[in-house]
Amino acid sequence: MKHEIDNRWNDLVDLLPENIKMDFKEIISKNLNIAGTDDNLINEKFTFYLKEKIDKPVIFIGMGTCGLAAGADKTKAAIIDYLNKNKIEALLLDVGCIGFCFAEPLVDIQFPGKNRLSFYNISENRVKDLFDNIFKDIVPKEFILGQYSSKIFKAWDNVPYLENHPFFTKQKRYVLKNCGIINPESIEEYIAFGGYQAFFKAIHKLTHIEVCDIVEKSELKGRGGGGFLTAQKWKIALKQGSYKRYMICNADEGDPGAFMDRAIIEGDPHRLLEGLAIAAYAIHADTAFIYIRTEYPLAIKRLKKAIEDAKKYGLLGTNIYDSGFNLTVIIKEGAGAFVCGEETALIHSIEGKRGMPRPRPPYPASSGLFNQPTIINNVETLANIPEILNKGPGFFNKIGTKNSKGTKVFALSGKVKRAGLVEVPMGISIREIIYDIGGGVINDKKLKAVQIGGPSGGCIPEEHLDIEIDYNSLKTLGAMMGSGGLVVIDEENCIVDVAKFFIDFIQRESCGKCIPCREGTRRIYEILNGITRHRRNEKDNDALARFQGVLELEKLSEVIKETSLCALGQTAANPVLSTLRWFRDEYEIHVFERKCPTKNCTELLSYSINSDKCKGCMACIKKCPTNAIIGQLKTPHYIIPDKCIGCGSCNEICKFNAIEVE
Repeated sequence: MKHEIDNRWNDLVDLLPENIKMDFKEIISKNLNIAGTDDNLINEKFTFYLKEKIDKPVIFIGMGTCGLAAGADKTKAAIIDYLNKNKIEALLLDVGCIGFCFAEPLVDIQFPGKNRLSFYNISENRVKDLFDNIFKDIVPKEFILGQYSSKIFKAWDNVPYLENHPFFTKQKRYVLKNCGIINPESIEEYIAFGGYQAFFKAIHKLTHIEVCDIVEKSELKGRGGGGFLTAQKWKIALKQGSYKRYMICNADEGDPGAFMDRAIIEGDPHRLLEGLAIAAYAIHADTAFIYIRTEYPLAIKRLKKAIEDAKKYGLLGTNIYDSGFNLTVIIKEGAGAFVCGEETALIHSIEGKRGMPRPRPPYPASSGLFNQPTIINNVETLANIPEILNKGPGFFNKIGTKNSKGTKVFALSGKVKRAGLVEVPMGISIREIIYDIGGGVINDKKLKAVQIGGPSGGCIPEEHLDIEIDYNSLKTLGAMMGSGGLVVIDEENCIVDVAKFFIDFIQRESCGKCIPCREGTRRIYEILNGITRHRRNEKDNDALARFQGVLELEKLSEVIKETSLCALGQTAANPVLSTLRWFRDEYEIHVFERKCPTKNCTELLSYSINSDKCKGCMACIKKCPTNAIIGQLKTPHYIIPDKCIGCGSCNEICKFNAIEVE
């Protein structure tokens, strides 16, 4: 994978007025521990941060949350132990997630003068084998993922390039360009890789409205799911006659299966910070909040470090580099309520109130936080801003479709071979993402559907996978872009069970303010529970209530959609409506035959004993909690249907595969 660097720190200096260039050089020198302000010494230091000149091996360890979950901390300890025992000098650096989550732990190694190598699945017990070989200039094929291409280093023979790996060939990485590449806790590395140039350009070369105009020409839409033109919101806030405005980054990533924001912050926090600072300047705000869930401790830690380092370099504070622009960035940790992803609920939470939506208008852009004009953008939206200002709006709007420009980051998960984080151009098909990038379905099973957009999104069946990724096109299939969760569902998944999972999540996360969402989602969940319930578990009028619920399910979903207060309630029924649209036959089997074709709905399962296979060992009789199995030693047993509760204990204990499940 290429990572070409065309910019140096002095390009950053050139964006400053003459009267403060020396001030900036002094700050740079102080933080880099360089005596004086000699350009050559500073350049040499930044060359080190680019890894263009190194005198010993550099080892990069993927220490994002996904890497740590796979044991990267143990791998790091094993690497340190190996280096100490073999008296090898090397520089160890923690990096974020490059997106290859399925192959963690990832370890990259760069030797002086040679291309950087990337190795996958390096658990602690593989460290010795890898390092014994690589320090003898032998690249073990069983571990190698590929080598990074470059213009200045020597290539390794017979080692594939990372950029040619199927996972990367169709990606266009701009938001994720530094993730997994640079040390996320080093502001120096971020600056060396061209960081903060866009911010300096904004505050010294452009007016507030000019920044808005550039972003407007790029046609960037909000990546949080709404798809509203970013610059239009900015201009509304900028035009308000108020002395105070607020900028908010929404990092409250609550969708099950979504981890885009977390990975961006963990891997490249300064990119978010720079985008946030530019956006704050564009709307003339001097205070910015980053609202992030407490469940992201590593992201919060790296974000706090980024903010402190930005202050040391004078990139935050009062009258930033004599620009007249002031900015304070505050981290607000949320309690993890899904509803706080809705912007008015998020605002209430920052104000110290209960996170509940309010009716709109007025919209936050005119009256938001503390009744002042407020703009809320999500992490990915803001992470696009530096690239747009650096390369111009034409670079961005040439990518994508007529209605959706640029790239989109997706969290690819579920029953897919290469799960991870991908950044693709708008207009790519879902099929390409799953099969070309993701490698297809695990165990080559048949793909049933893709859940896109999280709980508020919808299921897209296999026959429509060739539809292009676009804000408008997805809506025609009853789905939505959402923040970027993309869950692959195969033939072994029950679509009714999938809908029930998301509805259960939504009804638990409802703030309870409006009746349609509070009561409606709970009622949908009860209906779905009834559909997946066996007759043996019904009492009194349960069967009648089940039938009535089935008849009203679609109508109830539409009412919730049309009458709920906020976007959470308005999209709450999407999992049901989309699955009913494309998989009605699977619902009908559950309803009329009381069977689950995939056998995922355990309450619907019926158990019987195959007399030809049963050896009469009596193990199942002893295990059954309701004495539903009868029989004598060494004679075939029998399950009494009325007594069986469907717990499956007999199936677990049987050694002869005599239990049949339908």
